[in-house]
Amino acid sequence: MPAKKTSRRARLIVIAVVLLLVAGIGGGTFWSISSVRDSFPQTTGSLKLKGLDDPVTVQRDREGIPQVYADSSKDLFTAQGYVQAQDRFWEMDVRRHTTAGRLSEMFGESQVKTDAFLRTLGWRRVAEKEYANLAPSTKANLKAYSAGVNAYLKDHKGTAASVEYGALELSNDYTPHKWSPVDSVAWLKAMAWDLRSNMKSEVDRSLMTSRLTRQQIEELYPEYPVDRHEPIVDSEAKAGRKKFVPGASSSASPNGGAAAAQQAAVRKAGSRLSSVATQLDKVPAMLGPSNSGIGSNSWVVSGEHTTTGKPLLANDPHLAPQLPSVWYQMGLHCRTVSKACPYDVSGFTFSGMPGVVIGHNQQISWGMTNLGADVTDLYLEKFRDGTYLYDGKRRPYRTRQETIKVADGPSREITVRETNNGPVISDRDSELRKVGDEAPVDNAAPDRGDGYGVSLRWTALSPSKSMDAIFKLNQATDFGEFRAAARDFAAPSQNLIYADTKGNIGYQAPGRIPVRAAGDGRYPAPGWDSRYRWKGYVPQDALPWEYNPERGYIVTANQAVVDKKKYPYMLTEDWSYGTRSQRINDLIKSKIEDGGKISTNDMQTMQMDNSSEIAKLLVPYLLKIDVKDGYVREAQQLLEGWDYTQDRDSAPAAYFNAVWRNMLLLAFGNKLPKELRVKGDCLNVRPTDDSAPVDDLSGNTRLVRECGVRDAASGQPDGGDRWYEVVRKLIKDSDSDWWKTPANKGRPGDQNRDELLAHAMKNARWELTSKLGKDIETWSWGRLHLLMLKNQTIGTEGPGFMQWLLNRGPWDLGGGEDAVNATGWNAAGGYEVVWVPSMRMVVNLDDFDKSRWINLTGASGHTYNPHYVDQMDKWSEGATLKWAFSEKAVEKATEDKMAFTP
Repeated sequence: MPAKKTSRRARLIVIAVVLLLVAGIGGGTFWSISSVRDSFPQTTGSLKLKGLDDPVTVQRDREGIPQVYADSSKDLFTAQGYVQAQDRFWEMDVRRHTTAGRLSEMFGESQVKTDAFLRTLGWRRVAEKEYANLAPSTKANLKAYSAGVNAYLKDHKGTAASVEYGALELSNDYTPHKWSPVDSVAWLKAMAWDLRSNMKSEVDRSLMTSRLTRQQIEELYPEYPVDRHEPIVDSEAKAGRKKFVPGASSSASPNGGAAAAQQAAVRKAGSRLSSVATQLDKVPAMLGPSNSGIGSNSWVVSGEHTTTGKPLLANDPHLAPQLPSVWYQMGLHCRTVSKACPYDVSGFTFSGMPGVVIGHNQQISWGMTNLGADVTDLYLEKFRDGTYLYDGKRRPYRTRQETIKVADGPSREITVRETNNGPVISDRDSELRKVGDEAPVDNAAPDRGDGYGVSLRWTALSPSKSMDAIFKLNQATDFGEFRAAARDFAAPSQNLIYADTKGNIGYQAPGRIPVRAAGDGRYPAPGWDSRYRWKGYVPQDALPWEYNPERGYIVTANQAVVDKKKYPYMLTEDWSYGTRSQRINDLIKSKIEDGGKISTNDMQTMQMDNSSEIAKLLVPYLLKIDVKDGYVREAQQLLEGWDYTQDRDSAPAAYFNAVWRNMLLLAFGNKLPKELRVKGDCLNVRPTDDSAPVDDLSGNTRLVRECGVRDAASGQPDGGDRWYEVVRKLIKDSDSDWWKTPANKGRPGDQNRDELLAHAMKNARWELTSKLGKDIETWSWGRLHLLMLKNQTIGTEGPGFMQWLLNRGPWDLGGGEDAVNATGWNAAGGYEVVWVPSMRMVVNLDDFDKSRWINLTGASGHTYNPHYVDQMDKWSEGATLKWAFSEKAVEKATEDKMAFTP
């Protein structure tokens, strides 16, 4: 007890000092300890909660993770709403304003353009329609959750809700409005947007046509290596239960003339597509960088291969590092499981949404990774005089007016246009003006790119029952009920893995996935040609699934779900390339070889695997380079005997990743169109040895270029496993044009692979000299590969003193791009960590109380609360927490107990 009191006293002293500093930095603004502590949740004693029928108990462990016990579904979800609001209401409030296109009401003029784009997409409008079609029980749960949130809001205003509201009050008089069920449903649209798969690749390929040939573009987007990287489901008998008929694929192309016309249209639309690309980059990423990086690992191993004799299931979704973490750990328990109260479930939830998204109940467990299905298409539209062209006829487009309210400013009016393909997203350019009406392109005039509009068709813009699926998953007791729940999971389309206490394992690919009449979705389609319309969706019964496969395990890590030659439908042409999934497959195979068994600890060890698969390919070529420069040779020697692991204290990992980055930028970066090159301000840093001859990343002398990774365009070589595959196919062709670079300021250009690799090694040596110093003995990967946790609103855009108050870090990390321990970085911009395993879990189906879990930050969204980042150090070290589930285990772990009474 004395130690605990001392800890609390020390924390109060720290808070007091911080707030005194803040008061000074804030220009005299009055802050007090209560400004921070006011929002900390009540976690002991009792509280009357309007709307309850019976008492509810909330028990929290030493990490502040709540377990809720109730006698009815209504009481359970009312309490969940209140408890999540206690810890995370600011985060919830910002999320709902994002999904509704109402950020300007909170943050003013700076968010008008973002709101305009989100209003054009119409997430909130779709969510309202979706809510109307949900099951009565789902609606009841959503209403109960909303009642709990609103009970919290009634008694918590300003800094009593969160310290961020105090900062907001300095600039406007914003007051949160009541929570509604639609606020929760709309969050699914944000999830689906960030996990929408290949839209950015579709735009990038289109922009590449201005500078690269079709063959060159295809070299940068190679075929999935199905011969080396196993798909999730390996048999057509289990991939749709339907015999494959050649020619039945939905990706069949139209006749050659139509295809040529499509490509011509894409080239003409370059300027408009560039504007669209810019707007896509500005939409807030609720989960992380789209396309590259949005992934995850999950795998399940049958009891025949485990030490427990029952399945083990692992999951770690790769999302943006956020503060607080996108996940919120929680247990939802009916004291007596019955029809009236059917929930006994624990896992990872989203603040603002009832139920558990990933986790387990008393009989089954499930995990998710992004399936990556192509569920979006961009259509070029020919506008004129208030109409658009479709099959040779003019049709009037639909319009609606939207009013954007702006904090401390006049409201803005925008017009949203829609064609039969969807909303016209190209209207949301920098001036928020209509485009295209006065510039028709259906003639032989020179390039009139502005004459095209760009519309979006996306499965998530049609109402679905994905929220029903969440509650069905929470209640499922066997594989049949699990699959039935998956049928409602329309968007985002996820790989769902399964295990149960009876020893079964399984997989289901859910989602609403379009069947295209023509084209393959890889390039924008001509909206005026009905042959490019969707003709339906992949039948739910034909979506791939597996149950107790012979091999005894299932791995999903964003690789191809099926071999497209053995499956009658096109799911996408833009899978992740299977580097992580194959590494996991290989680790499992090596462990179970000759009858070996896998333990919970083994599953955790696999999650932290740091192996660099591209290093295994490239290092032998680097070591063959005859390096004359002794300074560079010294760095090259680091790679001799390196085991390819990317531990945070590894000097070879630091040097190799710098070489990889420099190689990509030399070979590919400056050969791409200007719209796809590194954007943003760059800092030019001289090396510490001013006399040394140095080439920067673009060929200029005596400078090392360092750019902010978040400003890097998505089309740049980011260093992910697509680029592994590009280089794998080129590496044996030492004279490929990709290895050639032009002369620059007296320096001869590179003429072949070995010259370019030598150039990259030299640039990397001097880049790391400038960043880490001359002495290679002091180099380490972690010093480059830093993670900074930033509050996602005021912590990134707010006043400097508020960023200092809200943000944490940095942490130096191991792992890397498309390692299993996927602490991703973008080679186009730098080494900063931009996506992470946002949580990790290993579920033990033999004894749920022996399961393990960890979150990225902590339960609380309140700065200086003891649970703000209390899981972060353990997470960075690969450690996990005990995951109590049974009532006995929860009681033993409980440190704070609170009663909600009617």
